[in-house]
Amino acid sequence: MEKVTVFGAGSWGTALSYVLAQNGHDLLLWTHRQDQSDEINQHSNERYLKGVRLPDSLKATANLDEAVAHADIFVLAVPTKAIREVSRDIRERMTKKGLFVHVSKGIEPDSLKRISEMIREEIPAELIEEVVILSGPSHAEEVVQEHPTTVTAACENTQAANRVQDLFMNSYFRVYTNTDVIGVEIGGALKNIIALAVGITDGLGYGDNAKAAIMTRGLAEIARLGVKMGATPLTFSGLSGVGDLIVTCTSVHSRNWQAGNMLGKGKSVDEVLAEMGMVVEGIRTTKAAHQLAAEYKVPMPITEALYAVLFEGVKPENAVEELMGRMKKNEMEDLIDLL
Repeated sequence: MEKVTVFGAGSWGTALSYVLAQNGHDLLLWTHRQDQSDEINQHSNERYLKGVRLPDSLKATANLDEAVAHADIFVLAVPTKAIREVSRDIRERMTKKGLFVHVSKGIEPDSLKRISEMIREEIPAELIEEVVILSGPSHAEEVVQEHPTTVTAACENTQAANRVQDLFMNSYFRVYTNTDVIGVEIGGALKNIIALAVGITDGLGYGDNAKAAIMTRGLAEIARLGVKMGATPLTFSGLSGVGDLIVTCTSVHSRNWQAGNMLGKGKSVDEVLAEMGMVVEGIRTTKAAHQLAAEYKVPMPITEALYAVLFEGVKPENAVEELMGRMKKNEMEDLIDLL
């Protein structure tokens, strides 16, 4: 049994807490809202996981001092934009080393830092045992129904990755390990951009041909940038690459697909965010990816088209027309470049 605190009581943080509690760990779930903590201690979190009864052993708190003191394994399940603030809050209360597991998927605009880099910038090395990334094709709604799910625990330190694998793995939640931290983080973050684009084509009524095209060429963009940043090409054929891309682009559970679908039907970004009431990581990540493409001089036409829709007021149908009118090229150019 491990002592674990999960920071962030949204759908994914709650679902992972469900898994950890069922696995018999001493689990505490932190939320900044007292009313949500009270509700979780009554075994439900209706806003994020409607109709789900949480395990009796899943306890919540809104007291940050209690949350940090409780554990030596910290699972960060907050949105990318909150990673630095929550990391600083944890750091101020730590008295010993901790193992950090982050489960969010995004890149910080302007600094262009991956989440593991942000954590290491905010928490001194002497307080970090290791940082492990948990990522893969995994909807919270299906995890709490105990549907078969597979994810990857990524860390250059294989012992730390194995510890996280043992922490989460059970009969319905299978965990693999990977040492390619950059590839796993880039794949997890950038697939949200492609899911937004797929949602837009679905909203425009373009059908399965367009969806397949965006997903396939989107994966090429992700791998192109990831490899330039130091990732291993094969990572993008795995769970945190094509696996996460498939589930995020094809499921009604996907917030990014839902947001894109609304954009395709004519709603503005502000209207979409107001209606959803939850974080859509792909919107923020599109800005970061646009900046990364420029910095690494990597062509990312789908990302650029989506950036134009989100931040420059270009109509979705015009962005699609621009994509289809690009200069002709050989499909295998990307593969040749990667190899």
